[in-house]
Amino acid sequence: MPHKGHCFCGSVEIEVSGEPLDMGYCHCASCRSWSGGPVNAFSLWTPENVKVTKGADKVRTFKKSANAERQYCADCGGHLMTRHPVWGLVDVFAATIPTLAFKPGVHVNYANSVLPMKDGLPKMRDFPEALGGSGTVMAE
Repeated sequence: MPHKGHCFCGSVEIEVSGEPLDMGYCHCASCRSWSGGPVNAFSLWTPENVKVTKGADKVRTFKKSANAERQYCADCGGHLMTRHPVWGLVDVFAATIPTLAFKPGVHVNYANSVLPMKDGLPKMRDFPEALGGSGTVMAE
C-alpha cells in the first residue's frame, strides 16, 4: 500500500511505496538542528520507492555534506526528506507520511543524544558498520 504525505502547506506531495528498509531515531546534531527537535524520527527507503507526485518545481535542496541532501518546500519551508546518495537511501521523515505505522527499530548517533530514551531499542554509538559507522551498541 502506498503512503502519501506532504509538506506543511500541501504544495508538495510525496508518495512512498513498499516497506521501509528501516525506521528509527537519529540523535546527531545535524538531524536535531534540521528537525527542530531533540531527536529525528526517520524511515529509510530506496530511491525508486519515493516519488514527488505534486509540486516537484517547489522542492529545494540544501546540501550540507556529500551524504545529506535535505529537501524542503520552497513555499512553506516544510521538510520532506533527506537523500543519502552515498548509501543509496532516502530518509523520509516519519512525520511527513502520517499513514505509515512508525515502528522504530534502532537509535543512531546515540552518543550525541540530548534526550535519553529508555525504550529497549538498540542504541548505536554512531552508525551500523554497513553504513560506515563503528557498529558499536551502547548501553541503555
